[in-house]
Amino acid sequence: ITSADGLKLHATFFPCEGSKKIAICFHGYTSEGMNDYSTLALFYLNNGYNLLLVDERAHGQSEGKYIGFGCLDRYDAKLWIEEMIQKLGEDCKIVLHGDSMGGATVLMTTGLELPPQVKAAISDCAFTSAWEVFSSVLKNMYHLPAFPILPLANRMVKKNAGYELDECNAREEVAKATIPILFMHGDADTFVPCSMVHELYDACKTEKKLVIIEGAGHVESCYRDAKLYEGAIESFIFPIMDQS
Repeated sequence: ITSADGLKLHATFFPCEGSKKIAICFHGYTSEGMNDYSTLALFYLNNGYNLLLVDERAHGQSEGKYIGFGCLDRYDAKLWIEEMIQKLGEDCKIVLHGDSMGGATVLMTTGLELPPQVKAAISDCAFTSAWEVFSSVLKNMYHLPAFPILPLANRMVKKNAGYELDECNAREEVAKATIPILFMHGDADTFVPCSMVHELYDACKTEKKLVIIEGAGHVESCYRDAKLYEGAIESFIFPIMDQS
């Protein structure tokens, strides 16, 4: 598809014949759809779901010079939603699933006005905002203060990419959500602190569920405890998707 700013965006579609349900999946920073969802793809397909693995802008086979950190990608996500409705029909049912930056993308997308075909969302180890996660990385991994690095970086991002780092704010956008959301995070995540999922969960005002996976690092939850991870989707998301 083509984004609003003229980028050619790529995704890989896996059909499930006869099914009107689809999971649209969004990967993490510097990854691509076919990397992050190699295991979960089989899980969804085996449970009767079509699957769309998105390459977010400036990742994989999608065009783009600047990474959107969810701020720009949410509008791309809405285009993918519209594309899948056109492909599968007005009676399709959509769940959005994202990890890390993709999780933040999904949460920011829930703050938009979405078509009724979008029934639920799953956020795995999402950050509250790009500014806050970069501040955390500078402090905890490099022992550096946010000032003056982030203000300078923010100016460059605004000038070149057209958005500001705190504009990529999943906590503010998820507060506008109207669909059920499943939040998951590993308690050993050193890149996106587990404390952020509690902030996101508390900000969410719709039907929700929180699952913490013990011992899981960043984007490790579905591998560390697949039974718990997949079980949470089966018990919370699948019944919502099966409703008429």
